[in-house]
Amino acid sequence: MDKDSLSCVHDRIKPHIHRTPVLTSRLINAIAGANLYFKCENFQRMGAFKMRGATNAIMQLSEDQKNKGVVTHSSGNFAQALSLAAQRLGVCAYIVMPKTAPQVKKNAVKDYGGHIIECEPTLEAREQTAKQLVQTKGATFIHPSNDLNVILGQATAGKEFLEDYPNLNAIFTPVGGGGLIAGTAIAVKHFGKNCKVIGGEPIEADDAYRSLKSGQIESNTTTNTIADGLKTQLGSVNFPIIQREVTRIIRVEESEIIDAMKLLWERMKIICEPSSAVALAALLKKKDQYRNQQLGVIISGGNVDLSKLPF
Repeated sequence: MDKDSLSCVHDRIKPHIHRTPVLTSRLINAIAGANLYFKCENFQRMGAFKMRGATNAIMQLSEDQKNKGVVTHSSGNFAQALSLAAQRLGVCAYIVMPKTAPQVKKNAVKDYGGHIIECEPTLEAREQTAKQLVQTKGATFIHPSNDLNVILGQATAGKEFLEDYPNLNAIFTPVGGGGLIAGTAIAVKHFGKNCKVIGGEPIEADDAYRSLKSGQIESNTTTNTIADGLKTQLGSVNFPIIQREVTRIIRVEESEIIDAMKLLWERMKIICEPSSAVALAALLKKKDQYRNQQLGVIISGGNVDLSKLPF
């Protein structure tokens, strides 16, 4: 994947996504001791960066594949992203969701035109149900984070960021399934100037941190974190990119995630979900190491259950 190819991806999906704004806060700059720039993907269509990858993945399918539809398994943002992207592109989307998924998320998927198939709340059940849909409907499976076309779509957020602020010293992103941080790393490689990519991850779901240490994909036995969007693990497509291009992953406590989320709500007046706040929490935890630098933070999404705020 070269610079021109990524530009082609961006041009392809531009009619279907928002170019999201970059916001700043003098108060947060003072707290961090650096100049921070927040790429606000919480203002993206359907409220998260995942609209980019879902759109690119569908647009890369053949007409025959589009006619037969797409399928994914997700209880969160990718379920909504694939549903909306498919609706905009005239494609049927089958969304496998666990029975325990919040009703607010199921309602959003339905509003975006997705067809929900419920399953037991286990990864095995999700994968098996999706596989059955591929077999019975002829639909194409699109993984939320371990698909190169999805990753390249996510990379366009970093590309836009660096077009607006080309002298960033580092970009911080949250780490869940690995699609956003891998995409950001690709964008930084081609559009950055000595820019580093740094991940933030909950200590309660630190599989990516451990994967970089061990050199192989690790799993979590428990995921007791408020950052529900980060409970997934890395995959075979994005992990090698992360190994090559990501500088470090910083682990944060639950209290640090909540404090960062509260700071964004109170001081920047924006709605962000807990997973988004992890990137800022990571930066603030190690702020002494990044003093006086130009730092980018990707606010990955704003789809939060207002009845379950942690503050």
